[in-house]
Amino acid sequence: MTVLPDAKLYIDGVVRDAEGGKTFDIIGPWTGASVGVAADASAADVEAAIAAARRAFDHTDWSTNTALRVDLVQKLYDLFDANRDRLSDLARNEAGAAMGAVGRAHVDMAMDGFADYIRIFPKVEWEKDYGVRPAFGFDHDRKAVREAVGVVAAITPWNVPFYVNVGKVAAALLAGCTVILKPAPNTPGMGAIFGEFAAQLSFPAGVLNVITSEDPALVGEMLVADPRVDLISFTGSTGVGKRIMEKGAATLKRVFLELGGKSAKIVLEDAPNFQMEIASSMLVFHAGQGCAVQSRLLVHKSRYAEAVAILKGAYAAFSEKWGAFDEPTHIMGPVVSQRQKDRVMSYIELGQQEGATLIAGGKAATDKGGGFFIEPTCFADVTNDMRIAQEEIFGPVLVVIPFEDDEDAIRIANDSAYGLGGGVASADLDRAMKIARRVRTGTMSVNGGMSIAGDIPFGGYKASGMGREWGVEGIEEFLETKLIAVRL
Repeated sequence: MTVLPDAKLYIDGVVRDAEGGKTFDIIGPWTGASVGVAADASAADVEAAIAAARRAFDHTDWSTNTALRVDLVQKLYDLFDANRDRLSDLARNEAGAAMGAVGRAHVDMAMDGFADYIRIFPKVEWEKDYGVRPAFGFDHDRKAVREAVGVVAAITPWNVPFYVNVGKVAAALLAGCTVILKPAPNTPGMGAIFGEFAAQLSFPAGVLNVITSEDPALVGEMLVADPRVDLISFTGSTGVGKRIMEKGAATLKRVFLELGGKSAKIVLEDAPNFQMEIASSMLVFHAGQGCAVQSRLLVHKSRYAEAVAILKGAYAAFSEKWGAFDEPTHIMGPVVSQRQKDRVMSYIELGQQEGATLIAGGKAATDKGGGFFIEPTCFADVTNDMRIAQEEIFGPVLVVIPFEDDEDAIRIANDSAYGLGGGVASADLDRAMKIARRVRTGTMSVNGGMSIAGDIPFGGYKASGMGREWGVEGIEEFLETKLIAVRL
């Protein structure tokens, strides 16, 4: 049943169909059936978008007309703000967001971040004076200036698509870049709406382009290989991130990569309100489909059995509190696709084969309808060398690992290819801060501190990526530094 508007391409200032009118179905995670159609771009469509973005950067004043950029980005924010209900429909029907999740990461948090970008944009330093220095008998006055990097390809995922689209598109436009947005095949409408609104606001032709495609690789491969694209900003899996680095090397393309995670939450034996700390660690928000979710729960061995008992009770109490499309209190719905469901279920089977103890869930939830539902799942008796503790599952699967002391907790947390998020809970703030400083990860939450917001930088260490999104640093990712020296 079609419930969403058609997702069209937006190329060179025009909202249009793909070459030959080709389309593909958008499959709704709640039903497993089509909820709309999207334009299926051809190689010629991608070529047209790249050419338009290059032309707009090289032959218009977009990169230097700061007042125009700020005005249009503000108007784009205002238009999205007036259409939050439509954004909610897209998040629910394309990404499978539960109603209680829409008001958090999917729409409201994204809009807060959008507003943060506009608010902090004046803090970007466009010039830096290095002063006068004598050399070779003359004085030389040195100044660094910042300028837009050029054409940006933003390749975005399906889990929280509007949030990530804003994080890339708003920052790049404010920086003075032109943009080609390539949303994931599962969530094309949340990308197409950027083109629709840009057209309504009469954005200069070519400044923003949106390409949707059923093929998960065609558009991205073209964007990464093309020398007219100056920077790739990618959020997604580590495997694809590695391929982008490899293929982008031929043109020495700049890359920003926000990749996978297997983040650890460390709960010390003195954690305040221990029961709530453990119970709130259930991995259920948006069915665990988040790169920075804390999917490894590390608990001091002296309270490990207590923690497992708390989790059993918490999961049992939660069993009837998820999976209803129209229930505003629910924060968990289906996973995004049959492919993702199969992947997550294979990890649940693997965890049992590895010898972990299944204390909650573990099955497909067939009573929820025809969509892609998996029960909230938790494994105890997990060791950190198990694959379910090392590999990103990207589903509602929590693993619980005991540790001996602070040093052991730090060792386990760092014994991972990833380094994106994490947390620590303790009544001793100094102790918690010492641990937070030693965990090799891009963000750390101490006693529930909010480590992700639009006005602060976000990104990872190791296989979790490179560069930072959000905050002033997120805008600066799209700038080059030019040093100008004048002989006096």
